[in-house]
Amino acid sequence: MSLNEIAGPVNYNSSYVPLQTTESISCEEAFSTKAFRNISEVVVSSLEQYLQNIEPVSGLALTDPAILTQKARSLMTNASEEIAAFDENRLRKIIDLYTKTGIQVHSKGYMGRQFSGVLPLSGVFDLVNATVNQPSSFYEAAQLPNVAERIMQEELNKYIGYPEDTFTMVTTSGGSLANLTALLAARNYKYPNVWNSGLHGIQPEGRPAVAISENAHYSIKRAIGIMGVGEDQIVKLPVNDKNQIDSRRVPLMLKKAKEQGLHVFCMVASACTTDTGSFDPLEELSTIARENNIWFHVDGAHGASLLLSDSHRYKLKGLENADSFIWDAHKMLFTPGTCTLLFYKDKQRSYGAFRQDASYVFEKEADIYTALDSGEQNFECTKRPLIMNLWVSWAMHGKAVFSQKIDRLCYLAAEAYNILCNENDFELVHQPQANILCFRYVPDNLDPEVHPHFQLNTRNKIKEEGRFFISKVELNGQEVLRVVFMNHEIEMKHFRMLLQEIRRTGQDIIAAQNGRSAQHKLHTAINIL
Repeated sequence: MSLNEIAGPVNYNSSYVPLQTTESISCEEAFSTKAFRNISEVVVSSLEQYLQNIEPVSGLALTDPAILTQKARSLMTNASEEIAAFDENRLRKIIDLYTKTGIQVHSKGYMGRQFSGVLPLSGVFDLVNATVNQPSSFYEAAQLPNVAERIMQEELNKYIGYPEDTFTMVTTSGGSLANLTALLAARNYKYPNVWNSGLHGIQPEGRPAVAISENAHYSIKRAIGIMGVGEDQIVKLPVNDKNQIDSRRVPLMLKKAKEQGLHVFCMVASACTTDTGSFDPLEELSTIARENNIWFHVDGAHGASLLLSDSHRYKLKGLENADSFIWDAHKMLFTPGTCTLLFYKDKQRSYGAFRQDASYVFEKEADIYTALDSGEQNFECTKRPLIMNLWVSWAMHGKAVFSQKIDRLCYLAAEAYNILCNENDFELVHQPQANILCFRYVPDNLDPEVHPHFQLNTRNKIKEEGRFFISKVELNGQEVLRVVFMNHEIEMKHFRMLLQEIRRTGQDIIAAQNGRSAQHKLHTAINIL
């Protein structure tokens, strides 16, 4: 669908013309319950229409940012000194522009990222969060959200297995922030004086270091850098042919690090990796970490949700030994982004990440109310009540709505793998352990020297055409195609359609290059003559 169809025509060659506003209202009217009712009715009906009319197979239609900016500006009021009245038509156009110019996560052509369409209950409940506006780092400001956090940590621990009386959970706005918070807690636990003296005060023990997988998420490296630990203080643990940390080689890597003057205070494992969805051997790694007095952290942003699946829970065996781990609800628990759950095996250690006094929010002595505060355990003070979208879904639907969808998504990846096993012009890179699958299109007429970026070019062309949205990644120096099954309504006929799209697009690229090569040879021959 074009932008003209979405929000009406606009002259892109001229400066934008704001929407003419003729009516004005008072501040009281803008904040009134009548305004709330009118606006919410338009929003809900527009979203319902959007969901009903999603194209069966569509991915992403990229729009020139300058054109989109101009279109967005054309929908803005020209009022400056007065408050413009609510315009239903304009709001519908804005919603249409918003919904039609993004990744179509509800479509069966969407197989590219690790976020999905959310549970309707979870999505609509975000309206409640936004309207009541209760920042949740402190109990007095958000009573039910703080109680809901305690309820959800108890519910989820039924599948984790932490000691009931010692563990805790903190919510953060995203996995990157959660990983950083956990690593700060690990650093400050291992080096109690670092908060006051800085890193220079711990050099006698060796230069602080963190051991991570070669395939660790980039947010881990960012967190390490933010803490003041340099790139040359990262111990990269080698992986096996399943893209998992090779636990047999870890003791030697730690020994070498010590000989080089490094003091590894934290080891980070993945459950699962972002690139291939591989689960590191958590039980073996946790044992090694314990034997070496190393904090064991697990990045379970994507794969921790498999704890809720009876069929796949075994892949997380050993997670109960982690000193800390993270779990993204906005990935495989299908809540709006972002909501990350940060777990600590020992609650007391969760207070070590930050050490400040702030009398305007923190209390010197806890009571039954402030005992539920989390402001001292995370970065955020004015934090959205992230847990509410998850809790209300769990409260209304129960665990099964999550486990059934998780099982379905993992099944889709396994079935797609089986299909590719019988396709001679495709090359599998790994066997899926979750809902992520990587492969390459390698037709007989492909010359890698002529097309060094064939996989990337094929993926980009598919993205431009907009029927499918898939991602890409580099593994062992090779570009590969990557699909992530996040829509439970996808069937294998849709995956087969994707394969045909890859074939068609790839052959078009090869033919175009061959045509250019033939033309170049002809011109060269003519010049010689």
